[in-house]
Amino acid sequence: MAKTQLNVRVDAATARAARERALERGMSVNRYIEELVRQDAGETGQSFVEAAADFMRQYESVFAEEFGAEREGRR
Repeated sequence: MAKTQLNVRVDAATARAARERALERGMSVNRYIEELVRQDAGETGQSFVEAAADFMRQYESVFAEEFGAEREGRR
């Protein structure tokens, strides 16, 4: 895959944290940030789906009570 250069400006504390985290993981800062972005891009959709499923589990009885009979053609 072709690489594109991306320049960003961050404060000194953020730069230091990125360097430290990358070093702890044994990778370059570039790779560390690349992985963070990939994770964020992939997890956003998954997090939404999980949150929606959790919401439906929590309120399933409310929805069933409100819309169940109508869905079954009883109203």
